[in-house]
Amino acid sequence: MHNHSAPAASTLKLPFYRQLYFQVVFAIVLGVLLGHFEPSYGEALKPLGDAFIKLVKMIIAPVIFLTIVTGIAGMSQLSTVGRVFGKAMAYFLFFSTLALVVGLVVANVVQPGAGMNINVADLDQTAVKGYVAKSHEMTLTGFAMDIIPKTLVSPFVGDNILQVLLVAVLFGIGLAMVGEAGRPVLNFLDALTTPVFKVVGIVMKAAPLGAFGAMAFTIGKFGLGSLVNLAWLVGSFYITSLLFVVVILGFVARLCGFSVFKLIRYLKAELMLVLGTSSSESALPSLMEKMEKAGCSKSVVGLVVPTGYSFNLDGTNIYMTLAALFIAQATNTELTLGHQVALLLVAMLSSKGAAGVTGAGFITLAATLAVVPEVPVAGMALILGVDRFMSECRSLTNFIGNAVATVVVSRWENALDQDRLDAAMNGHPLPLAVSAASAPVVSADVPVATVARTVA
Repeated sequence: MHNHSAPAASTLKLPFYRQLYFQVVFAIVLGVLLGHFEPSYGEALKPLGDAFIKLVKMIIAPVIFLTIVTGIAGMSQLSTVGRVFGKAMAYFLFFSTLALVVGLVVANVVQPGAGMNINVADLDQTAVKGYVAKSHEMTLTGFAMDIIPKTLVSPFVGDNILQVLLVAVLFGIGLAMVGEAGRPVLNFLDALTTPVFKVVGIVMKAAPLGAFGAMAFTIGKFGLGSLVNLAWLVGSFYITSLLFVVVILGFVARLCGFSVFKLIRYLKAELMLVLGTSSSESALPSLMEKMEKAGCSKSVVGLVVPTGYSFNLDGTNIYMTLAALFIAQATNTELTLGHQVALLLVAMLSSKGAAGVTGAGFITLAATLAVVPEVPVAGMALILGVDRFMSECRSLTNFIGNAVATVVVSRWENALDQDRLDAAMNGHPLPLAVSAASAPVVSADVPVATVARTVA
């Protein structure tokens, strides 16, 4: 592939009103105001947010497939795939467990539910029953079987990221193994990457509209008043998530030679989008592109980011232990250390199946509580009203966690271009171009899918 020599166009500074970040922030503020002052109009705008998330989901499968296949097919050794996957899973397991422990510790120290003295019998359980019913379907075997698609093409018409991941990895390995015979297919997929990312750019232009609709609906339906009632829980959760990102992920980032604050600044448009839509999936294609631009190897990005969306959910994990203990405290349920450890172990398993979709955190919480009978599942009705407000924070924490994980695994794999990372962190990302130095895990004799992206 030829080198795209247009760095000037890529680094050209847009006026602030044309930047996605400003547009999304403006849309969120408008959405909050409309939802607060005209709740009925705000509620009616739900289709706007839903339509945008559907548009993003439409393009997610091809983005993941193309990134992974072209990344794996260009690897010098196939053992690299297993090694990258193993390192990623080790990272996910450690930090997911750490997030659960953090949630548990904070809930015991702060005691957000203490003194509420709620009688479980008085709670309206009708809304909770739907979530409980869905949680019964979540078993470990069921989750594992669900990763295998019915046909080779069915992942592209479903919404299971892990199915797309499995097909892409298998296809990428197959393509790498046939060598020269697979060259035309690789060249085709390589060329296809450019228009697909162009479509991502077109879809992202609707992001402010989607954020506006989703935010107006949330505030219109649940109101700012519901926040006040449970402010202690919501506040505890937000502060805990913030500390997790700043202290724990900040420390990890520092060890790897970059600042988590600079990473947040680099991904500010995507984070605002996640905040507005309350779904971390809405920014998945853009995250993959940005991480590649920041010097992470294409093959590592392709494996770590989609897998992280199911297995590295720091925000969801903090929420699960914090919410479970809040319910126990609010209903005056005594939990021994043994009960809390059991809760932790169950949450560790059930959280692995939670996708980055709104409401998934609530379903996994129901699944966790169902296994620990001491905590009344009916108590979930207490937090149903504010769950939506906590969903934003869950999604943001999950998103930052996956971005950090991508850089860390790239560093472990010696597949990180430090110059690119430094440039991106300092606000001057370099345009993507074919470079032998940018991806150490890629062999020189196989063409690697590297394209200049047009989306900032």
